[in-house]
Amino acid sequence: MTDQVLLARDAIAERDRAAFALGPDGHDRYIRRDLRKEEIAIARQFHGGAMWPYAVAAFGCFAIWLSFFPLAIMGMLNLPLAFVLSCVFCVGGYVTSHEAMHSNIGRPGSKTRWLNEAVGAVSTIPIVFPFSMARLMHLEHHYHCNHPEKDPDYTDEAPNIWAAWYKTWYNRQPGVDGSIHHYKRILAAMGTPIARRALVETMVVQLIFMATLFTMAWNGYAIEAALIWWLPRHIGLSYIRFFLSWAPHHPREGRMGRYENTYVFKSRVGHVLSMGMQYHIVHHLYPGIPNHRTKAAYYALKPILKARGVDVSPL
Repeated sequence: MTDQVLLARDAIAERDRAAFALGPDGHDRYIRRDLRKEEIAIARQFHGGAMWPYAVAAFGCFAIWLSFFPLAIMGMLNLPLAFVLSCVFCVGGYVTSHEAMHSNIGRPGSKTRWLNEAVGAVSTIPIVFPFSMARLMHLEHHYHCNHPEKDPDYTDEAPNIWAAWYKTWYNRQPGVDGSIHHYKRILAAMGTPIARRALVETMVVQLIFMATLFTMAWNGYAIEAALIWWLPRHIGLSYIRFFLSWAPHHPREGRMGRYENTYVFKSRVGHVLSMGMQYHIVHHLYPGIPNHRTKAAYYALKPILKARGVDVSPL
């Protein structure tokens, strides 16, 4: 047998071994390829749809929240009700901004692009987190999900539920090497004009926030300012950090693969109050699927996700 024949035979054998080498999910590359095609075909059915409700919710809630300030000064505000609604607006605003972060309301170059940017801009004001920074950090989270240094949300990791809730507050304390310091390191590593602009806009929004609180307190409306903006912001940030960051990603360490960087979980507060994060795996796989369609998309994709090694037993 000639050397050429031997080399050809070895090449064929090596090709066959590569083709039928089993991955972590127990499938060879041909099966994985077919599953991927089927997965994409199913996911494509859930992209798009009417996105105007997000815009209506964003602008409507922001207008109501903004009206609380003059109403409080005029003594015409039901403060307990305003406090509850402000908490809802802080949390819900992140949901509408989240769609804008992924350009699901209006793609670049489309006629509705301005609406996408406007929704994002107003939605994150109640939590004092400018849209430029929110989008930049969230996209970095997608690019480097669960990477200890590169994932902006990695600082939310905690060993259990109670520690996770505590950490949502602890990471915002002065002197703690928490979220904002992690953000600054990531922005410095990026070193782009967009990153520098996001940092400047964050500073401006925070100064406006502090100036508003100080001015209202100076004029005798400290309680109103605290219940309309300060406290709802902190409650909202903790709620967002827990449900959008910790719950669908815990435990993070070493789990950076496409089908392992998020978890399917059963939320004790249900689908709506957990903001659909029970099905967060769908969002990481296909960010173009709107939040309100992730549940249906999950159940359509469930057999394929199970075949790819995802633990779908909770739901």
